Amino acid sequence: MNIRAQKSSKLDLILRDLKSFVVAFSGGVDSTFLLHRAHTVRKSGVIAITIRTPYIPSSEIDEAIEFTSTFGIKHKVIDIAFPEMIRNNPVDRCYLCKKTIFTDLLRFAEENNYNFVIDGTNADDTNDFRPGIAALKELGIRSPLLESGLTKKDIRELSRQANLYIWDKPAMACLLTRIPYDTEITEGTLRLVEEAENMLFELGYPGTRVRIHGDLARIECLPGYIEKIIRKPDKEHIISNLKKIGFRYVSLDLEGYRTGSSNPEKREL
Repeated sequence: MNIRAQKSSKLDLILRDLKSFVVAFSGGVDSTFLLHRAHTVRKSGVIAITIRTPYIPSSEIDEAIEFTSTFGIKHKVIDIAFPEMIRNNPVDRCYLCKKTIFTDLLRFAEENNYNFVIDGTNADDTNDFRPGIAALKELGIRSPLLESGLTKKDIRELSRQANLYIWDKPAMACLLTRIPYDTEITEGTLRLVEEAENMLFELGYPGTRVRIHGDLARIECLPGYIEKIIRKPDKEHIISNLKKIGFRYVSLDLEGYRTGSSNPEKREL
């Protein structure tokens, strides 16, 4: 048995031992793989809960609903208002957000007789600036992918082997990550980002981020897209549409998309 298979077997053992649980289901690659595996291993005693907040792209909610419907998985969407404690996008926003959301999930689990709440944190997440992980530990949230040592590469490969269409889906962090720290968040700003990224997705640039700096849009795209973007007619089309959406200036980040580009140690001066 190879190392990935060993990790996979360990994951199954963990899921069986947990008896009954709530899966925090965002619709991303990690939580989708975790939910599918939990449903395969257990069948009963599992419910997926998707949190809907103003800073979660609506497309993610739609995909979560579609996935659970396709596989016949018990699923519930819970609406949570914008937590005022993160209104100004503090550096510890992820910690505060996770504390709020998972406290609600724990309450749901207790009221509905589920033993645990689990999430899709994986082994790679501990290598990045992830203050939200501290909140999960404080609340006693279980992270089976992390506990079994599964990395993002492992999860994508196992998802591919399971014929899950999300296996190569680009990462999709919450919309707050597109806005500089210590900046007041408005509904208008969030919708501006969402509309801009949806437009780029429809043009064939999945996984592209639109970071906001005042009235300037800074585009971070995946490798291989930079040359395509700067060629006409895509360039003119993108500029025109972003200005219609509400931006005054449009820039293309030559470093391209990279995780954690707005982390404190990498913040722009």
